[in-house]
Amino acid sequence: MLKLAVIGAQSLLGRELATALETRASVAPLTTGPLTREEEEGDLVLFAPTPELVEGLDAVILADTPPEGLLDAFPGRVLDLRPGVEKPLGEAMPVLGGWPAGVRLLHGRPALEQVLALLPKLLSGISEVGGTHLRAVAHLGDAGLEGLHAQTLSVLNGEDPDTGVLGYRAAFEAVPQAPRGNLVEVRVPVFHGDLLLLNLRASEGQKLTRFEAPEGVAWVEHAPSSRDVAVTSELLAHFSPSADGRSGVLVLGFDPILWGVLRPAMRVLGLMEA
Repeated sequence: MLKLAVIGAQSLLGRELATALETRASVAPLTTGPLTREEEEGDLVLFAPTPELVEGLDAVILADTPPEGLLDAFPGRVLDLRPGVEKPLGEAMPVLGGWPAGVRLLHGRPALEQVLALLPKLLSGISEVGGTHLRAVAHLGDAGLEGLHAQTLSVLNGEDPDTGVLGYRAAFEAVPQAPRGNLVEVRVPVFHGDLLLLNLRASEGQKLTRFEAPEGVAWVEHAPSSRDVAVTSELLAHFSPSADGRSGVLVLGFDPILWGVLRPAMRVLGLMEA
């Protein structure tokens, strides 16, 4: 059985990783900070990371930044899944397939990048892509969930919400961000489940044709809701073509942790099919 350590197992991402991986690997959940009383009394036992605890392991997964020097002498593989890190370790994780031979350090790709990279495997003939990304707060981890929860309670109590945790007012509001190319991100007041609404155009002389769903993707009969995708590790896809097949609307729903992090991590570690 593969022997792994999850560093930062006290975070939302770390907890999800440890829970998902321990059914298929031997996992040592390691914490990088003090625990709450609930964590100390919970079922998941967390240890402070030391060089001795990672000796003999096959891989270390980073959900948080490890103490300085912890991995200096570690010879195994390191998968950097820390959210929002400017300079992650190693090269980007492959979109498909397992861990590249001869590579020791990998870092995760943003969920949106993974989704867009899959477009040629979902539909043929795509020429132009534009649309809207409805983004839940789950990508911010515990801070996102706790911040939206606290703001929602404040608004319901008739109070002005504290925006310190999230940096913006999220409760009961949709907040558009500056466009990135042909995509506009809109932060929506839901805890889990992202939706990508794409307007597609076909190349000259071609039609948009749907392929069989690749691994990790499921075609669905109706456009998915954020609730639909919050409880699945698959990317849910729904395509509505125009009458002539030259354009269409593609709705893609995914959870940034379940689909965007857990599934690719298990894939590259060889714990599931590529």
